[in-house]
Amino acid sequence: MRQADSHPSRRAFLGATGTVTAVGLSAGCQSHSARPDRSEGPAPTPPVSPTGRYQAGITLPRPAQRNLLAVVADLADPGSARPLLAELGEAIGTLTTGTDPRLMGLPPGDLTVTIGVGPRLVRRVDPALPGAKGLPRFSREEIAPRARGGDLLIQICADDALLVPVVAAALLEQAGDRIRERWRQSGFRGANVPVDKGLAVPRNLFGFIDGIVGPHTRAEQERHLWLSGPAPVAGGTLAVLRRMELDLPGFAQLSVAEQEAVFGRRRATGAPLSGGPVASGPDLGAKTPDGRYLVPADAHARRAHATAVGVGLMLRRSYSTDGPSPGLLFISFQNDMRTFTNTLTRMDNSDALLRYTTTTASASFLILPGFDRQLPLGSRLFR
Repeated sequence: MRQADSHPSRRAFLGATGTVTAVGLSAGCQSHSARPDRSEGPAPTPPVSPTGRYQAGITLPRPAQRNLLAVVADLADPGSARPLLAELGEAIGTLTTGTDPRLMGLPPGDLTVTIGVGPRLVRRVDPALPGAKGLPRFSREEIAPRARGGDLLIQICADDALLVPVVAAALLEQAGDRIRERWRQSGFRGANVPVDKGLAVPRNLFGFIDGIVGPHTRAEQERHLWLSGPAPVAGGTLAVLRRMELDLPGFAQLSVAEQEAVFGRRRATGAPLSGGPVASGPDLGAKTPDGRYLVPADAHARRAHATAVGVGLMLRRSYSTDGPSPGLLFISFQNDMRTFTNTLTRMDNSDALLRYTTTTASASFLILPGFDRQLPLGSRLFR
């Protein structure tokens, strides 16, 4: 920035109005002894490599970006999966490295694009592969046929909200008439709340901290998140998307104590009602002196507890939505689909939280293994 002259600069004027604090200015004028302002704003957001053993946008970056768009589509010709995925992988490379003119000059920052394929495409390769079976139907669903299932998932995440629709337009243009869009949903995350060393998660629209429990360490992710075999899917994972409308007015009518009983955690801190640190799991056996469970029998923290269900951990990256009705885009990643289906089956019976949700879209996908120049996106599965 060049040395300012004796006239008030725009930055100085903004500083005097309280919009920008201008160092070295007095009464809106620059002191002759002041140094020029060489501030360049916040440091650039570190990029996230699109290549490697796993696709980006699942465990990296951490914490997850603030904005997301999920696009679910069908392939006009399922036999075109291999060349289409390879092209999408190349486009992801140019978009995330900032060399694609379709970015309109926007810096890619922490942009990630994650690609998954639906059960119909997986079955064409091998009906025994993970991800070949779709989701069963559950209660409290009001899902139009077009909003159930799909062949292709394009998940776009970035801290910069401007990037998301620009990248979506570029990828859909790349795919052209080879795909037919089924539905899409954008979402956002609130400010992250630190809950453990190296772990911070946001609140949901109900006001509760979301995503505390999950496979957060590398060892947990190897055990519960990533697929280890067979070879065509190793390094991938299984994703579930559920778009839900939330009954915010009905939930708001509850007292804070009643809301906490629904979740099984404190609203302000996220700590389990049984006591202990925020990141610790609830003690499901803890009782009051008169014999009542501290975590109620129908609390979400109890009904969805992995040990109580008898399944592994799922990694949740939920996003709030503000469409015609406020809601939530629930996304879970796991290496065994029973982790999700058994959990929701148990919740279906008597989870207090489900009284305030209605699912309006649902799909499952095999998230493809990572890729690079030698192994294009999808080449391990579609040989």
